[in-house]
Amino acid sequence: MSHHREPVTAPGAPAAVGPYSHAVRAGDLLFCSGQTPLDPGTGKLIEGSVGAQAVQCLENLATVCRAAGAQLSDAVRMGVYVTDMATFAEVNAAYAAFFPQDAPARSTIGVASLPLGAAVEIDAVVALPR
Repeated sequence: MSHHREPVTAPGAPAAVGPYSHAVRAGDLLFCSGQTPLDPGTGKLIEGSVGAQAVQCLENLATVCRAAGAQLSDAVRMGVYVTDMATFAEVNAAYAAFFPQDAPARSTIGVASLPLGAAVEIDAVVALPR
């Protein structure tokens, strides 16, 4: 492991479904891998609307942030990936509940498919508290 980057494993977050870390701490930033709507207890996709799936993605990201000593509200940039851009409004509504003010910068990108058949995946760059 390099001295300028530190992988973060988050107890309570879904296990990675590939060869990646939950996040990597580098300097004052935390780079969080994309989270799909996996139930941390079962490792399976949750059922329900894309809004419910977005909430699960954000809850999983919050767990990763806590493992690194931060909060999801410390995010400076988010990436949202959806398999259907027609769900944009529903994803926005779920997202807005997590960031009622001073939301981070964000991109939303339509993609052909996501791991395990998820409808949404969200990643984050988070400013670590000093």
